Amino acid sequence: MTVTVLVVDDNPVVREALRGFLDTGGATRVVGEAGNGQAALALALRHRPHVTLLDHRMPIAHGLSIVTELARLTAVLALTSDASPEVIGAMLRGGARGYLVHGQFDPPELLRAVLAVAGGQGWLSPVAASVATSALRSQGDAERGRAAFGLTDRERDVLDLLSAGRSNAAIAERLGLTEKTVKNHLYNIFAKLGVSSRTEAVVRWAGPFDS
Repeated sequence: MTVTVLVVDDNPVVREALRGFLDTGGATRVVGEAGNGQAALALALRHRPHVTLLDHRMPIAHGLSIVTELARLTAVLALTSDASPEVIGAMLRGGARGYLVHGQFDPPELLRAVLAVAGGQGWLSPVAASVATSALRSQGDAERGRAAFGLTDRERDVLDLLSAGRSNAAIAERLGLTEKTVKNHLYNIFAKLGVSSRTEAVVRWAGPFDS
């Protein structure tokens, strides 16, 4: 199945570059472009793309103002230059399945992120995961909140590495585990946190962001 993509960014040069990365006749196909949030919603209704790449800073309606409505129509992958914890947290709470920061990924990672999000998974670039983790650690009651989840020490180790953007293979290598054991830990972590994806687990572990 070819994954259809809507590109939403107010910069036409960025839109052209993203189309060049994704509209190559392979696993993904760009079905539309929008330069503002209002146009994005209209195109999402018309095309029902599998994934929408969503910028934050745009005229008429910015990304945060439409992410919740847009997420009801399509899987949203935030793709913006803003790496502030407030925006990252708000986008993810609003329904975005992933978050990429301009200048912090290459075309192969973009493709992997789009395919992962299309498949119902989450995707946080390392810089976004790092910001989320830093936001947590700046809160005075963070450890009390974490303790309430009842994770074991090993599950906390796995989740910390997941929050840093590590793959299952990288987590297994770092902790001296098999990938199957890492997957089992993630299954238990998801159950304890009450989530169903890697992105949701990172956000839940990071706790509330300032808005």
